[in-house]
This record gives sequence, C-alpha cells and structure tokens, in this order.
Amino acid sequence: MKTIKTLLCATAIAALSTTAFARDLVMNANTSDPAQKEAMENLIADFEAAYPEIDVKFNLYDHEAFKVALRNFLVSDAPDLITWNAGNRMKVFVDLGLFEDVSDVWASENLYEQMPAVVGASSVDGKQYGVPYAYYAWGFYYRKDLFEQAGITETPSTWEEFKEMGAQLNAADITPVTIGTKNLWPTAGWFDFLNLRVNGADFHADLMDGKIKYTDERVKKVFEIWEELVEADFFVENHPAYSFQEALPFMNQGKAAMYLLAPFIVSMFPDDVREQVEWFPFPIIDESVGIYEDAPTDSFHIPVNAKNKDDARLFLKFAAAAENQTKTAGTLDMLPPNINASVKDDRFAQGGFAQLSKADGIMQFYDRDTDPALAKVGMQGFQEFLQHPDRIDDILERIEVERARIYGAL
Repeated sequence: MKTIKTLLCATAIAALSTTAFARDLVMNANTSDPAQKEAMENLIADFEAAYPEIDVKFNLYDHEAFKVALRNFLVSDAPDLITWNAGNRMKVFVDLGLFEDVSDVWASENLYEQMPAVVGASSVDGKQYGVPYAYYAWGFYYRKDLFEQAGITETPSTWEEFKEMGAQLNAADITPVTIGTKNLWPTAGWFDFLNLRVNGADFHADLMDGKIKYTDERVKKVFEIWEELVEADFFVENHPAYSFQEALPFMNQGKAAMYLLAPFIVSMFPDDVREQVEWFPFPIIDESVGIYEDAPTDSFHIPVNAKNKDDARLFLKFAAAAENQTKTAGTLDMLPPNINASVKDDRFAQGGFAQLSKADGIMQFYDRDTDPALAKVGMQGFQEFLQHPDRIDDILERIEVERARIYGAL
C-alpha cells in the first residue's frame, strides 16, 4: 500500500507541476456553430500543445448573446482575446478605445506581406487592431450546362461581356440571375461590387463611414449602371417574395443561370446540380479602378483591458501561421488570409483564394461596413430600386436623410 500511495503522491505532484503554475489565457468567442466550434477547439488544442505552460479558458457564446455582452465585458471584465469581425465592426471598438494595437505582431510575423488582402480590413489610421483567421469570397455561381445551352463558352471579365452574356441567356429563354430580396441583404452584395468597381475602395469606405452623401452624383452613377441590368431583364421576377434560399430553385430547375452569393450556397445545391456549378468573380467595369472584393473576414482581437496581453500576442502569432490557417479555414470551409497557407482541392475554394490573394483590397459587406440603422434603410432602397429604377432620386434622398441623421450634415 505504501508503494501505491507513493505513486499516487508522485502523480499528484507531477500534475501540480504542470497545472498549478499554468498561465491562464481567457478567450470569449461567438463561434458557436458546429464547424466554428470545432475549428476553434482544434486551434486552441494545438496552441496548448505548443505552449503547455498556457491554459486557454474558452468561453463560447451564442452569436446574438455575444453581440449583447461584447461591449460590457470589454469595459468591465475583459478577456484576453475575442473573436469578432474585421472592418467597420472592428473600428467601432477601436474608436471607443477598447481594442489593442497589435501592429507589433503584424511586423514581427511579416503579416503585411503574408496577408496583403486583409491589411486594410484590420487597420484604423495605419495601425493594426486584429489578426484575421478566415474569410470568404463572394462571386457568381453559375451553371455551365446552361451557359453552354445559350452558346456561352467563356465567363465574362468585363461589364460589356457580362451584359452580352445576359442577352444570350435571355435569348435562350434562361433568366440570367436569380436573387431573393425578401432578406434584403443579397441586394447589398450587388451594391458593394458595383460601387467598388465604379468608384473604388477609398470612395466606398468613405461612403460607409458617412462621409459622402448618397445623393452624390458618383453614387447615382452606380445605380445608373445597375439599371442597365434591370432594364435588360437580368433578374428573376417578383424577387421580394423569395428568401435567398427560396430563390435557389430557379437555378436548380434550369430557369436561371447565375447567383451572386457567398460559398455557403454550394452545399445547398442538389448533387446533380452541384456538378454543373462553377464560379467567376464580379466583372471589371472601369479598368482604371483597382480590383476590390467583398470578403467578410473573421478575426482575433486583444481588448485594451486584457490581463494577459503577452500570451494573447503569442496566440495571435500562432493563429496567423500558414499551417494553422490552413487547418482552421479548412475546418470552417472558408479561406485562409495567409497567402502561404494551403487551400483544399475544391474549385470554389481555389477560385476564391486566387481572386482574393491578388485583390488590391477587400471590404467586409454593406451591413458590416456601415451603421446598422443606415444599412437597413439602404438595403430597403436597393430592393425597391430593383423593382422601380425610376424612383432612384427619391430612394437616394431617403437614404441620405438617414445618413445625415446618423453621421451629420455635409
């Protein structure tokens, strides 16, 4: 019995030696969906294996509960790390002085060169306030068999080619684009891309920040170009009656050829349709404007009031490494921002990764990049415009009233 007791004591001492002096690193996360939870748990396990002296306390929140609690715990009882979104959603907390400047991590890990597409999405006034771990590309998902049926052999790269392709599809009695605008947000993807392709990222960012009037002639030009598609019968009829999922059968049934959306649409196609689906990026409208993409980005941030910032920085460096981004993004079925990471052998992932890696910059998405109240009014206006393009002046005036209410007169 004495031998057994001695062994038990030795075991207890060994356990104490590895845990009693462990450094706690507290992470609050909104990654509650199954794939998100798995990806985060795997990353944490790998980090703890690499740094056994650190014990990560992982607090998982429902998405909506996290939004409600976020500002409170950033102020009163801040964790050492949080998951959140890049872009304007990040900037809100930077402006409140609640997110730590982590430019030193970007410099020491050479992230400016390894994550070129997300530098702007993670920065405010030239400083970096987060490290992205995954993002995804928006683009056109199209049925190649329907393209072939209409005599289309190549995907369009310019606006004129895009319009010509639409005419060919209509001539073959195939609606070019399906869209469901009952949710409103699918319209925002169209506005983002059109404005980025016409006016560029700086203009788009200023518009999102309330620094430009919606009645500005440059904004109106975007709608004039968009109207070309409305007048050419590009979109399925009665789209406000359909959610984004309810608009998908138009593609499945061969009645519509394309859908401008994010990668989560792929899993919604039936197997026989998915075999026919390919992807291409939004076409160029003005060659003098750089290539900017919508790529909603998830990232890690260190609160200013964190207690263990040193280990939090170690975690950011670990999460930014190419091999770890490969694993995390792969589990999430998203893309790694690190250009040295690997992307799974999937035509959609490969196409999106190639497009984002060569982008001159990215934006997050309309309702992530601007004030939520303004985004709602804006998207309501986009939906109305797609039905009644002749109301454009009234629509832009209404959006401008909301912009002025929130951001002030210009």
